[in-house]
Amino acid sequence: MSLLVVGISDLKTSGDPSDVLITYSLGSCIGATAYDPVARVGGMIHYMLPLSQISPDKAAMRPAMFADTGVPALLSELLAMGAAKNRLIIKAVGGAQLMDHHKLFNIGERNFLILRKILWKNNMLIKASDVGGLISRTLRLELDTGRVTVKTSQGENEL
Repeated sequence: MSLLVVGISDLKTSGDPSDVLITYSLGSCIGATAYDPVARVGGMIHYMLPLSQISPDKAAMRPAMFADTGVPALLSELLAMGAAKNRLIIKAVGGAQLMDHHKLFNIGERNFLILRKILWKNNMLIKASDVGGLISRTLRLELDTGRVTVKTSQGENEL
């Protein structure tokens, strides 16, 4: 088994069944997985912010920092690896209200909303999610089975 860590503002894809993609500390950020069970390829993104228009220079250097540049990049890489858009199983985690208890900025909520909007425009839906609340999460995707798990301080669950 090879553990591939997806950092903040990062994305990774793989077609190696021995790979496991993992990302840590999902607060207001969103971690999303996409897996094609036929082509047996998958990927994960850990993005911080919904829209790249606030910093086009950063988006050019690190597209995975933003949903509107990173999610299309993730999907494009998977399609180039043989995935089919209609077979991709999408799951999302994060979008918490950490350090924004008064919902002043709503970054977590906005991050999840833009993901749904991007997918909807591509005729895709989220199959499962664990978003919102006040907790940090760890997201894991096993490439051999497509199994997605979420770990919190309360334990680990399969999505």
